[in-house]
Amino acid sequence: MATKTLITSARVLGGEEQDVLLEGETIAEVGTGLEAPDAEVVDAAGAVLLPGLVDLHTHLREPGREDSETVLTGTRAAASGGYTAVHAMANTFPVADSAGVVEQVWRLGRESGYCDVQPVGAVTVGLEGRQLAELGAMHDSAAGVRVFSDDGKCVDDAVIMRRALEYVKAFDGVVAQHAQEPRLTQGAQMNEGAVSAELGLGGWPAVAEESIVARDVLLAAHVGSRLHVCHLSTAGSVEIVRWAKSKGWDVTAEVTPHHLLLTDDSVRSFDPVYKVNPPLRTEADVMALREALADGTIDCVATDHAPHPHEDKDCEWGAAAMGMLGLETALSVVQHTMVETGLLDWRQVAERMSHRPAEIGRLDGHGRPIAAGEPANLVLLDAAYRGEVDPEGFASRSRNTPYRSLELPGRVTHCWLRGRTTVVDGKLA
Repeated sequence: MATKTLITSARVLGGEEQDVLLEGETIAEVGTGLEAPDAEVVDAAGAVLLPGLVDLHTHLREPGREDSETVLTGTRAAASGGYTAVHAMANTFPVADSAGVVEQVWRLGRESGYCDVQPVGAVTVGLEGRQLAELGAMHDSAAGVRVFSDDGKCVDDAVIMRRALEYVKAFDGVVAQHAQEPRLTQGAQMNEGAVSAELGLGGWPAVAEESIVARDVLLAAHVGSRLHVCHLSTAGSVEIVRWAKSKGWDVTAEVTPHHLLLTDDSVRSFDPVYKVNPPLRTEADVMALREALADGTIDCVATDHAPHPHEDKDCEWGAAAMGMLGLETALSVVQHTMVETGLLDWRQVAERMSHRPAEIGRLDGHGRPIAAGEPANLVLLDAAYRGEVDPEGFASRSRNTPYRSLELPGRVTHCWLRGRTTVVDGKLA
């Protein structure tokens, strides 16, 4: 007999309170005054019910850097943050540039049971930017790869980028570009601007991102293929993407939670926890990114969850690794920066953190409406909660969060993956 769960008095998509009955792997009924005597009851009075979140940009580090994260610990972190699916980036050791490696990651995800893992295939062999990887073989594998990225490195060769866009067009794939012109960022340590000049750190100019974004939207239009821009971080990049969309070109973009909240002023502390790629930008960039996410120019929020072991961050700034955790705090940061500022409502949060990323990744069964007959991939959020971030309680294997001791709103109380509870009362099942 299928298990049943009755979620009572939940604010579905932040609206009026409704009851939601889960039966087996699907939503059986949505309404008021529902009864199911044989069901487990979850009293959700006042809490917000959203479709399970989907992340287009997660670094799970396995295989090769299990000291930072594993597929198991990363998916546990994802569930804790309300995610039911993540896309695992290809910069592992070995690189996920073949059918064998992506299938390994995919199978590890299936074994974890906390959220679905969809591998992202490398665009080029070894992320070296010289030769296309086995794009067709990775797509035809059991993992069914649809998203390809050399994230961590830019596909800076225009001919290689064009060929990748041409190749993935055949099976409706998408190339997700890490937009960073390498010659313009040699020796760069942080955003180029007044703060970098004051601190004497190598500057990372906005044009290093914007020049690649501009080139690639033109290439995507020329080929008639899908382009996704990873971790957009500058106001100039926003304008280029807005222009491309006005042309009707198939271009999408993401923004990270940390680029919605933090600025390059944080670097004044010289705390390597704030060292990230692309770098934290100016307040003006942050405001432009928020407005672009609100008006739909930026399609979705993606965490760029980048775990690192203690020794890679507890060192001098110049030697520290780039990246920060994101999965367990993303929804809280979005609530703080977008919902509490009136830029988004909860229905729009669901669009940008579930529906659109699932659509861009062509991920079936996720990002679906909360309605009868749909998969029971759901997250319940206590939006009234406020508390300090304590990374010691994280499910991730790493602790490199920039939000330590920062008070943020919202707490995931429950999460369901195809009707099976993965988080109960704020704790992993």
